[in-house]
Amino acid sequence: MLRSLLVALLVVAAFPVRAQQPALPARQPAAQPQAKPQTEKPETVAPAPRLTLAEALRIGLENNYDIQLSRQDARIVENNVTRGNAGQLPVVNGNLTRSFTLNNVRQESASRPNPSTASGAQSNRLNANVAATWTIFDGFGMFVAYDRLRAVAQSQQQLTRATAEETVASITEAYFTVVREAGKIQSFEEALRIGQQRIDLTQARADVGVGAKVEVLTARVDYNADRSALIQQQEALKTAKVNLNNLLGRAPALDFLPADSIVVSRELSRETVLAAIRENNPRLQQAKINTQVAAYDRKLVRASRFPQVGLTGGYGFNRNVNGEAFFGTELTTNTGRQLGFNYGVVASVPIFDGFNRNRLAQNARIAEDQSRLQVAQTQLQLDAEAEQAWAQYQNRLQLLQLEEENIQLARQNVAIALERYRLGLLTPLALREAQRSQLDAENRLLDIRFQAKQAEITLRRLSSGLVQEP
Repeated sequence: MLRSLLVALLVVAAFPVRAQQPALPARQPAAQPQAKPQTEKPETVAPAPRLTLAEALRIGLENNYDIQLSRQDARIVENNVTRGNAGQLPVVNGNLTRSFTLNNVRQESASRPNPSTASGAQSNRLNANVAATWTIFDGFGMFVAYDRLRAVAQSQQQLTRATAEETVASITEAYFTVVREAGKIQSFEEALRIGQQRIDLTQARADVGVGAKVEVLTARVDYNADRSALIQQQEALKTAKVNLNNLLGRAPALDFLPADSIVVSRELSRETVLAAIRENNPRLQQAKINTQVAAYDRKLVRASRFPQVGLTGGYGFNRNVNGEAFFGTELTTNTGRQLGFNYGVVASVPIFDGFNRNRLAQNARIAEDQSRLQVAQTQLQLDAEAEQAWAQYQNRLQLLQLEEENIQLARQNVAIALERYRLGLLTPLALREAQRSQLDAENRLLDIRFQAKQAEITLRRLSSGLVQEP
């Protein structure tokens, strides 16, 4: 009993309760870990700039290649929405023809027993005109075509919006992945700090003859194991940063520090989310618009069965210089010229085309049925994703509350265990177990908080709550 009390007094005297990293000048083994944090960067390395989530989203919306490509597609379909592309406007063409001929001529008749011949007789023709055609009736197909072009543009807008929503969700998730991995780095650094104190305490006990050398070696082995885990975690953090930079359209090696933490909203309502999905989800809206496009395709086939009536008109100039005519026995040149307007009406009636219109009508009806099935399938998939995300969201909120309470207990447990170890009242194995419990609790809290945020992001993406405008 007296021996134990003496040991405790020596240890307490050498290491005050508040001392975190005691110095031992008499102990300087070469292989011993130093009290300086092993993860500290050299002073020559400049600190990385801080990056907020809002800034990351701004950069991603400007630079992400998927969004840029989708926006270009939207511009193309918007440019196609014109009445001329639908066939409602007249078509005017200007034409010019200039031709030359060089012939050998031989003419003979009953009144002229001797034939008349000429070599290299030249002729030329000039034709210039402006012609206009305008379809005035095609079974109202031109109006259906214009409405179809507008529907296609709306469908592409919804696709662009869906791409933006999904990209924002991916960027947000990638950003918080960096936050999580950086948080684990801090957890491992804290474990190394505790491990360093354990080494120092164990070495001090060994120096005064009350501790075994094997305990010092075990402490160093555990410390190196934590360092190895930290190095692997640093690789995971680097991978997460590269992934985020890729989504932002930046250089993969660009370093940064996340400025925001993971904050999970607890105010989402299941009924509100489901209602927003049915009303706002861009994928669902695109599927519904595609049913309109299919209906327009069917109407276009029906319009092709009607007669087509069009107007034609033009203004032309013709000049013909003919050097191949004989007047008696002399080769003469005749010149003709025409100048004036022409106009008329053109009508065509489809009578028989090998039943192709019947085939096209059947295919159009099938495509319309398929589009309705696509709407139902999309709705079912969105409901399934929402239910899964909501279940995960609710579960992770419960676990998050539990782990937030548990981490406080784990930290208190480590503090008590470390103090008891200083006093010689706790075995190294028990201290290591308390240390591992705290590290596991820290990582578990980070993972659950990230998973809860991940479920929240999914719900907001499905309900189109991440991007207000395409």
